[in-house]
Amino acid sequence: MLTHSFTAYCRRLFFNTCFAILVSVPLIANCQQTKKSVIPLRDRISINEGWKFMRYASEADKLIYDERPVVTNRNDNIVADTRAADSALAASSDRSLKKWILPSGNDFIKDPAKHHQRPDGNPGADFAFVQNDFNDNAWERVNLPHDWAINGPFYEGSNAAVGGGMGRLPSQGVAWYRRKLHIASSDMDKIIYLDIDGAMSYAMVWLNGKLVGGWPYGYNSFRLDLSPYLKLGGNNQLAIRLDNPNNSSRWYPGGGIYRNVWLTKVNPVHVAQYGTFVKSGDVSAKSAKVDLSVEVENKSNTHKNIEVVTEVYALNDKLQGSGNKVASFPKALATVPAGKKMIIENSVTLVNPLLWGPAPFQKPNLYVAVTKIFLNGKPIDEYQTRFGIRSLKFDPLKGLLVNGKPVRIQGVNQHHDLGALGAAFNTRAAERQLEILGEMGCNAIRMSHNPPAPELLDLTDRMGFLVIDEIFDCWERGKTPLDFHLIFKDWYEPDTRAFVRRDKNHPSIITWSFGNEVGEQYTGEEGAAVAKKLHDIVLEEDDTRPSSASMNYAKPDMPFPAVMDVLNLNYQGEGIRDAPAYAHLRGIRTSPLYPAFQTKFPRKLIVSSETASTLSTRGSYIFPVTNGTSAPVSDSTGGGPQNQYVSAYELYTAQFGASPDKVFGSQDKHPYVAGEFVWSGWDYLGEPTPYYSARSSYSGIIDLAGFKKNRFYLYQSRWRPGLPMVHILPHWNWPDRIGKITPIHIFTSGDEAELFLNGRSLGKKKKAAFEYRLRWDDVKYEPGELKAIVYKNGKRWAEQLVQTTGNPAQLMIIADRKIINADSDDLSFITVKVADENGLMVPDANNKVVFEIEGPGEIVATDNGDPANLVSFASKERAAYFGMVLAVVRSKKSKAGLIKIKAISKGLKTTIIEVRSK
Repeated sequence: MLTHSFTAYCRRLFFNTCFAILVSVPLIANCQQTKKSVIPLRDRISINEGWKFMRYASEADKLIYDERPVVTNRNDNIVADTRAADSALAASSDRSLKKWILPSGNDFIKDPAKHHQRPDGNPGADFAFVQNDFNDNAWERVNLPHDWAINGPFYEGSNAAVGGGMGRLPSQGVAWYRRKLHIASSDMDKIIYLDIDGAMSYAMVWLNGKLVGGWPYGYNSFRLDLSPYLKLGGNNQLAIRLDNPNNSSRWYPGGGIYRNVWLTKVNPVHVAQYGTFVKSGDVSAKSAKVDLSVEVENKSNTHKNIEVVTEVYALNDKLQGSGNKVASFPKALATVPAGKKMIIENSVTLVNPLLWGPAPFQKPNLYVAVTKIFLNGKPIDEYQTRFGIRSLKFDPLKGLLVNGKPVRIQGVNQHHDLGALGAAFNTRAAERQLEILGEMGCNAIRMSHNPPAPELLDLTDRMGFLVIDEIFDCWERGKTPLDFHLIFKDWYEPDTRAFVRRDKNHPSIITWSFGNEVGEQYTGEEGAAVAKKLHDIVLEEDDTRPSSASMNYAKPDMPFPAVMDVLNLNYQGEGIRDAPAYAHLRGIRTSPLYPAFQTKFPRKLIVSSETASTLSTRGSYIFPVTNGTSAPVSDSTGGGPQNQYVSAYELYTAQFGASPDKVFGSQDKHPYVAGEFVWSGWDYLGEPTPYYSARSSYSGIIDLAGFKKNRFYLYQSRWRPGLPMVHILPHWNWPDRIGKITPIHIFTSGDEAELFLNGRSLGKKKKAAFEYRLRWDDVKYEPGELKAIVYKNGKRWAEQLVQTTGNPAQLMIIADRKIINADSDDLSFITVKVADENGLMVPDANNKVVFEIEGPGEIVATDNGDPANLVSFASKERAAYFGMVLAVVRSKKSKAGLIKIKAISKGLKTTIIEVRSK
């Protein structure tokens, strides 16, 4: 039984954590004292503020990365498991800038003979936007992270410029960002890097009119050396061009520099980018061996004799070092040749280590390794590496063991957007997502299908989630006309190596994934050879974790799965289109394949990396209800095309999917399966199966606004068996169904329930083997009161009451946090419910709510969880969706005080809540 609330645990960590630690403040002091001042050994400076932005309305400039094929088929309403076809490419032309961008990836290409040589010349030098004296006063002023598309407007109609697949938002097109950088003369002896955590997409960077480099793949972080192009003692003009093609993604990609951007200033001799790797071995409660490799780069013109010293500190709940070191690595002496890199390896044994483990049954303890480089006895660089000590075992019969203890994987898939906030990363919004998932009992996240923001992995480390870190939704065979397949051959190696190097010190990551449902599953030995190349690159970068690619087609007797260290199965374990209700559908059709994979690969762990793809809209119910346990949604079964609803009975799925009930049964019949990652944890922008005239998905357990669907409680009943809980569905406001059959389902962690309608017992029901909900399918509706009393092992366990409500009479308001930081990043999520005069939420209410705000805050978005709602997220007015609506309030920088948020609806009692910014 859980001893504490996961949400409370996460909130306690949040309130104890200064988020500046994650972005700018070192964990341990990073400076040396001189007579005149304190000089940082390494400066990492946020340059998120003060950018100018412009997106072309139509015709763009000609500074292209490369030519692209002409798109002849823009249909994005394609079943997600459709086989990827041979993909068109376009020949490069003389106007392509690719040759100048490719060298940016050289540090991540192992063979020096394959490094790209930068051609002579400086493309774009005469283009106005890269010039220091260009007047950008008419451009929009923005701060980063920035998603240029999220405020819309949404495109509507069947022939929209951007369809439902990419979220109907204007993420397509070419845009520019400009910013002045003042570099002091005192930085003359420094190397100055530009670090971009994510820019969507085809980023190309100019400084003072000189093309520095770039990176096409929008999800990877990258670094450029600005030093050769800087003018010291004055302003420098940074200009960044992004090109985000339409028809390039199966979901909403966002648009813009949507993650953090930094200047990093270092001595010419310094720890290289992603230059440390901490590994732990022989882990026990008594001791652990910790191995450290440090890559030192010498960008000077002479060899340097250096000394490398690393000390280890335990981090407290505030993610701060205690100041008392717990271990020191032996000092290392090395001579680093001019213009070269050198790896220095060392080891130390920690006594009584504090182990990292997944919450809530283990504690996610963290350490920091502080590495200093000395030259002639003086410190010249300091680099801090946060890490955790834990052991992982992937047992083909027992599943995953963390620190010797079995951990059932109870995971979800998460796309990168943050709902109404778009792709622009925000730490608090991401933390809220994890908190709500944790409350459900979720302990694992699959980063679908791309590297996440670095801060998200900081959160999973701190909050104790397990992670599959993933890259690539396609390889050489594309899924959309202009996706990553266009640049795969040039960039697969640098992208894969950069992805692993950046993230490898995060203890929350348990496996790597280098592909999702790729078309190469279908191409036999040829496809397996591509998989082997990627697998071996990952292994070269990290030999401590297994890697895989998720498979929805490859069968045990095919060459593709033989490459994988662990078997990541998408939907194949529970079977695809194999139940009678799915017999009429076309596409992949398989019986449950857990046994076949286990027989073929008895030494490999099996995990379902995607399960379910159950679809629903919160609060909507469509009758009649299927008698089966799983059925594909259609306009005549479970679907409501007029309002684009999908029934919330949580039995209806995508064509290739399965209900949670079917998945649970399949996994329970095959207990060697390590667990699952449900598709998906939260609704996300784009891919709105089954209604592509909508703007966001239906597959989330939690809707886009963060409101729990019924499915939340079904998973909670399974994943938190020690939590007394019961959930009745549907609601009980059905004035047009009096006397009609209205099935009642109960989700509970108990094993037996008695249901009462207006005081009359409708009988007791007990869960049978492989049964995960209790159903009363023949109840005739009458208004009044439903009551469920649940038992477990014969003892009373939990109860719930659901009542027919009165008419809407008032608004009820609650803030997830009533104290926020005055830093222009922190958020409070404000939920408003439409209630009757007795305070009961009216579950079918759709009253329009208007939000007003006073004080040092701003409403940055509203939402209601309706996937078909095409009102701009920036609107301060929004109709409630089945009784609920959300406003997101953001603080203003350095402006403390009381923020008052008022919710108003015509004919209803107004409500006000106060949030303090400090």
